Amino acid sequence: MKLGNLLILTTAALIAVGCVEQLPKNQAVVNASVLPSVNAEKPVNQSVIAQNVAIQSGAFISGEHKTQGTVRITTTAGKSILELGQSFKTSTSGPDLVVILHRSDNVLASTQAPSYPLNKRDYVILAPLQKYSGNQSYTIPNNINLADYKSVAILCRKYNATFGAAKLNS
Repeated sequence: MKLGNLLILTTAALIAVGCVEQLPKNQAVVNASVLPSVNAEKPVNQSVIAQNVAIQSGAFISGEHKTQGTVRITTTAGKSILELGQSFKTSTSGPDLVVILHRSDNVLASTQAPSYPLNKRDYVILAPLQKYSGNQSYTIPNNINLADYKSVAILCRKYNATFGAAKLNS
């Protein structure tokens, strides 16, 4: 009896694999630890595959301090996530660095050098910067309307100095 169930399950799995299209590069299986394990005695629930779709992206331009790399905003399971890429890097010179969303599509042109100070009405703080370089991600609260913001910036809150900014493109 168990051998028959295993044979049926194996056949069904082969048919399902043959019918599934290859996932596009912008889709990923989210949290593989929640996917069910295969058990020949129990039917297997269909795996949930959530989209990880980039909706906006940009590249940093230096402001007060050298800042480089990429940023993108993705949607995963109904949540918006701001991701700084592996190539992201900014100066370690400033205290109290934060990641912000800014209303202007050209943050640095909207202010004055050398520190590029920002008006508090024009941005929203997402979170303190996690680290000065490399991959990192920040959840964007649901109450933030992304259509109102056109750039991402790294801001030294203590001195109101913009280290760098990236215009978001769709």
